[in-house]
Amino acid sequence: MRIKLVKLNEVDSTNVYLCEHADCFNEEMVVVQADYQTSGKGQGQNGWESQAGKNLLYSLLVRPQKLPVKSQFFLSMAGALSIKAVLDEYVDDITLKWPNDIYWKDCKLSGTLIELSVHAQVIQRCVYGVGLNVNQTVFESDAPNPVSLAQILGHELDRDKLLHQLITAFEQYYNRLEEGAFDEISNQYHAALYRREGVHPYRDREGCFQASFVTVEPDGRLVLQDTDGRMRGYYLKEVEFLHKIINQTNIYKQYGKV
Repeated sequence: MRIKLVKLNEVDSTNVYLCEHADCFNEEMVVVQADYQTSGKGQGQNGWESQAGKNLLYSLLVRPQKLPVKSQFFLSMAGALSIKAVLDEYVDDITLKWPNDIYWKDCKLSGTLIELSVHAQVIQRCVYGVGLNVNQTVFESDAPNPVSLAQILGHELDRDKLLHQLITAFEQYYNRLEEGAFDEISNQYHAALYRREGVHPYRDREGCFQASFVTVEPDGRLVLQDTDGRMRGYYLKEVEFLHKIINQTNIYKQYGKV
């Protein structure tokens, strides 16, 4: 696969840059990395805090062949698994928090924003934006649970080396997806999920509840079973993961929105 790497000192958003310049590139994969983003984006309306030159802020552009829109969540699975595969070489306790955040224990290491271009129910282009906390050790935003590799390991890492490893891993997982390895990718994704076992607190528009994980459906819908036996299904931003019960009035401490 031909891969083009573009490095920028500063940009509003690597995702925006790639979406605006997608037609300028002929390579099968294009990667844009910036030392700083002035308008870094997370899921929904969320921003992304990152000190200049400390973390990895990059977006990958790929053009899937014959991947239907109904299978788009497999792109999210494959991308998250590729990041986990690299981070597993550095630290233990890496999991995937639905839909595609990367967690170390109960803390967030990385977030992803995926933007698709679709024509005739087929995905024409996918821009996969990643923010990975690498060498930042102080976080000043109100994000509830950020952590960096430097905080975990006690030393800084070579960002260029790490980026090369991430690109290589993404290419491998993306190729498996193009080869039709949907079951393999789904099985790996489910095995790596945060809170895959046990009963945990959540909150939706009806209020707080405790539930256990059931599955993530092929379209990305998260299915939980609450302690009353009720099945609950959620798409992005429809449920919050909560940390713990604070007192007997069932007030929960929020530990991160999805």
